[in-house]
Amino acid sequence: MLNKITTLLGSLLAAAFLIGLATTLTRSSMISFFDVLPVYILMAIAIFMMLYEAFFDKK
Repeated sequence: MLNKITTLLGSLLAAAFLIGLATTLTRSSMISFFDVLPVYILMAIAIFMMLYEAFFDKK
């Protein structure tokens, strides 16, 4: 049970860091949403892979 909690907490912290890193790019007025769209896609893929490895890949 403690292992699941620490895995969930670590995954949430890493996801929050990646989302915060991606959203900092949109703060600039010179960068539009479509310039940052590939970063959002890569961050979503990275977060999905991280969660899949942490919780669903238990062979």
